[in-house]
Amino acid sequence: MDVLSDVIAFMRTGRPRSALVAWHAPWAQEFAPVPGAAGLQIVLRGSCWLIRPGDAPVPLAAGDVVFRPHGDGHTLAGSPSPPAVAPACDPDELDYLDDRRFHVDVPADAGPPAAVTLCGGYELDRAFSHPLLNDLPELIHLPAHLGRHPELRSTVDLLATELEHPRLGTDAIVPALLDTLLLHILRAWLDRRPALGATGWAAALNDPATTAALQAMHRDPARPWTVATLAAEAGLSRAPFARRFTALLGQPPLTYLTWWRMTTAARLLRESDAPLHAIAARVGYSSEFAFAGAFKRRYGIAPGRYRRTG
Repeated sequence: MDVLSDVIAFMRTGRPRSALVAWHAPWAQEFAPVPGAAGLQIVLRGSCWLIRPGDAPVPLAAGDVVFRPHGDGHTLAGSPSPPAVAPACDPDELDYLDDRRFHVDVPADAGPPAAVTLCGGYELDRAFSHPLLNDLPELIHLPAHLGRHPELRSTVDLLATELEHPRLGTDAIVPALLDTLLLHILRAWLDRRPALGATGWAAALNDPATTAALQAMHRDPARPWTVATLAAEAGLSRAPFARRFTALLGQPPLTYLTWWRMTTAARLLRESDAPLHAIAARVGYSSEFAFAGAFKRRYGIAPGRYRRTG
């Protein structure tokens, strides 16, 4: 798979959750911090405010997408200074729009909702945290702009329709759409980064040479890569490639390759019953002994014991 797909596939765990929520004025709802999770809020109708401790309230309009990659707590409210905040919702209540619906108390005489939001949550396995996640800010806000990010908008529309009008197959479609939505959010964020002139993963994935080398490592981690062969994939000579890769990602290419091989091996040990020699070969080690040594240097424990204690 490509780098971004690999990152999501390795970190995502469990079943993503979502809900369509109608808010009636006056309203405010706290969303508690959830370590090891990422959350999103999308305004489908109306407007509201995102409130975070120590920061100025952020106005949100219909079509705005907010992503919190580190599971930080926040409040959604109908005004920047809400009179009262509902207790923090239990993340386990955030689920599909059916008999397990995320409930909001609505006054008997309430009129039309002041806002409708789509809430979502993803569980992330921090044991396989990719440095790309660490580069993400606490808040990614993608304001609605006509004609921008059409794939993201289309996915939002499809997800909202499934949640509002569940049918046969909705339980299969919704998780797939949530994963698609996550990828489109990250794509949109990555597309905005080059103008900032930053280093890090966003800059690396917008650099064709570095991306080509990363794609090669992710596509075939078992290949006996050298700096020279990776430079050839990048279309550069050896020294300029090594300097560019290290400047953008803060580590030499072969250091990242070893990290990725060990991360892949750890995931295989946890999730498969493949023998150690097969896992060693899959991540580029010709002998089980050499693989065990590299794995222990990375995790401080032998592969077999890691599997048994996982």
